[in-house]
Amino acid sequence: MSHPVISIAVIMERRALANRWQAQTWEAIGIIPDPGDAAPPRVLLQDEVRVQWLHGGFELKLYRDEAENYYLNLSAVQPCVFIAWRMEGEMATPKFVTVSYGEGARFMDADEQVDAVPMPRDMCDWLGEFVNDNYKPEPKKRSRAPSFKGAKRG
Repeated sequence: MSHPVISIAVIMERRALANRWQAQTWEAIGIIPDPGDAAPPRVLLQDEVRVQWLHGGFELKLYRDEAENYYLNLSAVQPCVFIAWRMEGEMATPKFVTVSYGEGARFMDADEQVDAVPMPRDMCDWLGEFVNDNYKPEPKKRSRAPSFKGAKRG
């Protein structure tokens, strides 16, 4: 079975801080379609306070066994893309992207640095189509309170 795939690039931002213990902070701030040029990370914007870097080459692949987690993401007020990243020397480098709540949570549980960025509308539509085709909620079973089990009506 083939898995639907979208190629994306991650935008990481370094901001200067007015803090005596920490001079700067990094965070993932967005995604865009991957330009496909296999270029190394490059500066998109630079000013006195911040620098934004574009990191291409990521494939967002969907799997049927994650369909419920995709559904949970789409059901949120703001669906998002989770980006796991690590510091490599002086550069924050994205390592993994996902739209699965479960995968995002597993990375956080493993003490990875994970940022959530808003999911673009066209990606929400793409993911929604996959969820509609592959996710069927389990029917809710009605359970009786223990005090009613075995009770007979006369």
